[in-house]
Amino acid sequence: MKTKDFDFFLPEHLIAQHPLEKRDHSRLMVLDKENGNITHNYFFKILDYLNENDCLVLNDTRVLPARLIGEKVETGGKVEFLLLKRIDLDTWETLVKPGKKAKIGTKFSFGDGSLSCEVIDIVEEGSRIVKFEYDGVFEEVLDRLGKMPLPPYITAELEDRERYQTVYSKEVGSAAAPTAGLHFTEELLEQIKSKGVNIVYITLHVGLGTFRPVKAEDISEHKMHSEFYSITEDSARIINECKRNGSKVVAVGTTSCRTLESASEQFGILESKTGWTDIFIFPGYKFKIIDSLITNFHLPESTLIMLVSALAGKENVMNAYKVAVEEEYRFFSFGDAMLLK
Repeated sequence: MKTKDFDFFLPEHLIAQHPLEKRDHSRLMVLDKENGNITHNYFFKILDYLNENDCLVLNDTRVLPARLIGEKVETGGKVEFLLLKRIDLDTWETLVKPGKKAKIGTKFSFGDGSLSCEVIDIVEEGSRIVKFEYDGVFEEVLDRLGKMPLPPYITAELEDRERYQTVYSKEVGSAAAPTAGLHFTEELLEQIKSKGVNIVYITLHVGLGTFRPVKAEDISEHKMHSEFYSITEDSARIINECKRNGSKVVAVGTTSCRTLESASEQFGILESKTGWTDIFIFPGYKFKIIDSLITNFHLPESTLIMLVSALAGKENVMNAYKVAVEEEYRFFSFGDAMLLK
């Protein structure tokens, strides 16, 4: 299967630059993955598609304010750092722009000088390993000096940083938000719980690899990025009971989907575990855990649209995207939602 098979035309004005005032008032396209039928609704009506004893699985990761603007100590030249992955307490893998300024041994200072770093290594795809020095607690310094690492297709400034966090975010560590969860409000989650739906939390820290394009012509040759995930014993138990009882497991976002499928053994039993996943789900994949998926509208030729196509069928999904463009749905991180049921 070719990467170009997942291309589609998207007018630029359909890329959402701002979140809606009310999280749950985004539009919701409902795609029946069995027959390809499409209906249109609003996200606050998601309750209509969830049944008592179903399992709604949410990724409770929290986005780091991982974008740091600093200057080269020697020259004062401006440089942007993006924190990708924590290696140990003070050492991080980062993306640096412009990279030519960040040679091994170069030192940089940020903000009021309470944070500095030195480049100690250059690794795969040009990422820099840096060691930070700071006064106090790193997370507090980062919260003061860092900015939200919004995706490259969002050019507008975000006034409220919390709008790029889910209302249930808890475990700090992501370089990007699990955006399908941005549509939920605390009130909507209470309504879902009151209906008897099990709300289960798992964690996957989203890496910037989620935005990297598929460069291979044949999708099977694409090398997936690696991300950290964790599933507790309680979460695994509830989801396994749901499967045994014949109720639906509804994953919120491709991150929840990838976590559940990564931690399941061949007979469809979810394991409580912590680790790193580089699972790449594309058409032909046999799902072991999830039955339905709540997701946003994704980039052309991305691994995310390939995952969605694996669940609902490529023809159904590409037709749904064509309809979404015709109906002027809002796309990407701050855009509208889709339910594959």
